[in-house]
Amino acid sequence: MPILCADIGNGHTQLGLVSDGEVLAHWRVSTDERRTADEWAALVLGLLREHAVDGVAICATVPSVLHEWRDMLARHFADLHHVVVEPGVRTGVPVLMDNPREVGADRIMNALAAATLYEGPSIVVDFGTATTFDVVSAGGQYVGGAIAPGIEISSEALSRRGAQLRNVELLRPRSVIAKNTVEAIQSGVLFGFASLAEGIIARMMAELGADPASVNVIATGHLAPVVLDECASFTEHQPWLTLRGLELVYLRNA
Repeated sequence: MPILCADIGNGHTQLGLVSDGEVLAHWRVSTDERRTADEWAALVLGLLREHAVDGVAICATVPSVLHEWRDMLARHFADLHHVVVEPGVRTGVPVLMDNPREVGADRIMNALAAATLYEGPSIVVDFGTATTFDVVSAGGQYVGGAIAPGIEISSEALSRRGAQLRNVELLRPRSVIAKNTVEAIQSGVLFGFASLAEGIIARMMAELGADPASVNVIATGHLAPVVLDECASFTEHQPWLTLRGLELVYLRNA
């Protein structure tokens, strides 16, 4: 049976049923810190009403929500084995950071999945609430990364702080040199983040000293499609990379 994998992020929670690396079903819901364990249970049980699962794997960047999930699992899913990615859990990914505990569990899951799926070094770019860049060595080590603001929160901040600006749909404008305010914002956001990704990827490759042709550059996250076609550096698009990493950790610790 598949594993229920949950990536609890600051803005959204991605859930998926994963079996042998294949995502059989998936859902994205808002991460509401006010939601109680019972409310989470009602939501999850509703999503799973037509599915059976063998276990649960979780990574979270929101401690208060993780607390409610632990409570939910204890009271509503007590018969299922579950794994929470936290210090002490076997991931198989050496974290070469000044303080490994600072690295978000979702980023470690991305690194694990990238190291398992691909040969050679990898750069994973996750377009979520934040835009994160994570570097994985050819030996499967997490060697570091970078964090930039996310596409949505940057666009929302612009509309809040600009008196004559508003939030716009994240679509490709007709041209970079826009002829109206809506397309001007779309141009700045879309092409701006594409250039940000290209620039940081290029700097990381130079610092790695690796042949660019040997480096896997993987786009993931629910906002990746917004800029994917504008970034020539990406070699792969893996929308469920974090969920696949969670299944791998579950199998290591089951």
